Parts: sequence; structure tokens; C-alpha cells
Amino acid sequence: MKNIYSKIKKNEGMTYVELIVVLSIFAVMSSVSLFNYGQFQGKVDVKNLANDVALRIVEAQKDALNGKFNNSASSTWKPSYGVHFDVNNAATKIVQYTDLNNNNRCDPPQCNPTPTYSLGREVTSIVNINKGNYVSSIEVIGSGCPPTVNELTITYRRPNTAPGFRSSPPIGCTVSNVIINLTSPRGATARVRVYSSGLININ
Repeated sequence: MKNIYSKIKKNEGMTYVELIVVLSIFAVMSSVSLFNYGQFQGKVDVKNLANDVALRIVEAQKDALNGKFNNSASSTWKPSYGVHFDVNNAATKIVQYTDLNNNNRCDPPQCNPTPTYSLGREVTSIVNINKGNYVSSIEVIGSGCPPTVNELTITYRRPNTAPGFRSSPPIGCTVSNVIINLTSPRGATARVRVYSSGLININ
């Protein structure tokens, strides 16, 4: 009888204390995994946004160089397309436009973030940035340039591959490149750098 009893004792399950410890360890590991996944997903989302921003800029460049015509333009119009950003008033929007009067800017009233942008006239597309991502700042690199600007317009006009930069406050300097900084709710960041030569870089 003694041998049978000792075998039964050896096959006993976990105690409540052991079960609580195991569940606690599992809960901690799950929390860490979910937190790391959230950070990873934030990095992926903001990188995807950077690719989308770069794609919109390249699209404007391509439309201008290909001489895409706009029916609202005059007969003397030189094909000119661009992308507009506003950090203060519309940090979650990308505005694509046609520069119908060749002044290197997106003209109001449609291209006005207050109260809101609207399609028509020069504005051809308004892209809403989702998942809580936004344009956090715009840097200007060049001799004597302001370090940052609140608003930026990047315009391409045929036959030039180089963009025209216009901002508020006015840049008033020779620009080497501009950097569009993008940020996710979890703090992940990405940058789209547009050079005066026409090159576009993502990092």
C-alpha cells in the first residue's frame, strides 16, 4: 500500500500557487509581445506613409515632365503640378494640385486649410493621412535658410526636373533640400527628403 500511495503523490497536479505564478509569467510575456508589436506596427505604418508621400511627389514630377494637360489651363500654360503640406493647420493631409497660373503655389480658396481644403480649380486630390500619423515638421536645408517652415509647396514645371519650393514664411534663400518629417502616435518617425536636383529620398 505504501508504494501505491507514494506513486499517487508523485502524479499530483500543480498547486494554486504554481498555477498563479505560471499565469503571471504568461501575462507579462503577452504584454511585452503586444507592446513590441504595437511599436513595430507603428514603424511599418509611418514607413508606408513616407512611401505614399514620396509617390505623390514623384507623380507631380512625372505629370509635369510628361506634359499632362489640364482642360482648365490657358493655351500658354506650361504643365505644372505640385504637392502641398501644412504642419499647423492640416498635418494629416496631402494636397495635390495643378499650378494653372504657373506661380509655384496652390492658390486659395480651394487650397486653404482654414476652414478646409476643397476640390476644384487647382486642387485635384486631397489625401487624408490615417492611423494617427501626421506631418510633424518641415525642415529646410540651405545657406541662410530658416530651419523649419509651417507650410510647404513643392512644384514641378515642364521641362525642369528640379522642383520649385515655396513656403510660409517665405524661404528667401537657396535651398539644397527639404525634409518632410512624419510621426506615428507611438513616436516612430520617417523622413522624405526632396533635393533641389529633383532627387527624392526616404529614410
